[in-house]
Amino acid sequence: MTISNPDNIQKAIEFASLKHKSQKVPGSDEPYLQHIMLVTSEVLMISDGKFDKQKAVMCAILHDILEDTNTEYSELVVRFGDNVAKGVLALTKNEKLPHEERMNDSLHRIYAEGREVAIVKMADRISNLRKPPEFWTLEKKMKYRDEAALIYEKLSGFNANIAKRLLSKINDYEAYIE
Repeated sequence: MTISNPDNIQKAIEFASLKHKSQKVPGSDEPYLQHIMLVTSEVLMISDGKFDKQKAVMCAILHDILEDTNTEYSELVVRFGDNVAKGVLALTKNEKLPHEERMNDSLHRIYAEGREVAIVKMADRISNLRKPPEFWTLEKKMKYRDEAALIYEKLSGFNANIAKRLLSKINDYEAYIE
């Protein structure tokens, strides 16, 4: 499937730019929007048409908006519709849960939302599997790698192309675990 409504994509970019404008990628001086665009570009590079690219791109642009800004779910519903808002909500960790339960809970909700949201989660982790911040401990790096492997295990069946890329990034990340 192709992009069916470019105007909505532009609205999502404008909204994300406004909401994330003063944020930096944790542990760096990079603007947070760089991460948003890297995730979105991973989604756009998938060439098979077996998913709703419009929804996936919208969710990619907005994937951290509930978790990292003061945006309310109801605002997402009004601006971008229930379908996109539900996808973004599934990608948002539930801060009310104990830390060790959050990833499994999120993956369960992502799985229930389907292919487009699963693709975004894999794209998000691909974007984040770069050189970790210097202050990360070996234990933190290993935990992050293990989480990435769990994401791959749970979501790889949704799209073989991005799953293959995620697995490659997980293997490359091993270089940071000394």
